[in-house]
Amino acid sequence: MQLKWLLSLLLLLVSAAAAARAEDGDAAPQITLGNGEANWIVIEGATRDGATFTFVEVHVDGNSWLVMHGFKDGNPVGTDYVGATYLNKGDNRDVQITVDSEPVKGEMYIVMLHRDVNENHEFDFVFVDEINVLDKAVFEGTKMIAHRFTAP
Repeated sequence: MQLKWLLSLLLLLVSAAAAARAEDGDAAPQITLGNGEANWIVIEGATRDGATFTFVEVHVDGNSWLVMHGFKDGNPVGTDYVGATYLNKGDNRDVQITVDSEPVKGEMYIVMLHRDVNENHEFDFVFVDEINVLDKAVFEGTKMIAHRFTAP
């Protein structure tokens, strides 16, 4: 189940894994999800009021987007997103993000960071190849700064 879920998530933007692939044909390292040392999302204590979630703390080492992707048939949908909110570099407290429709308690999401690559304060969810969007996912090594998140 974990492997199937991670493979589905690869559609979100696995460019870091492709770049890490060695020229001698070694397999790319396994991508994991979680917090890094320079970027993190505190999901513990997150609240919801209608379709708006509030995360206690999000820290980014560059201007970024907090993005939520929904699930379909038990798998994350990386080709679409349901909410995004802009974050300035550094500590961001009580970060609010509103999703397209009010979820039911227990509904699953992926909450993750995307870098505002061109610094235009617009979430550029435009595919530049088969798996990457212009405002790329934030990675630290092979760890994508992302979490499975259940709506409270």
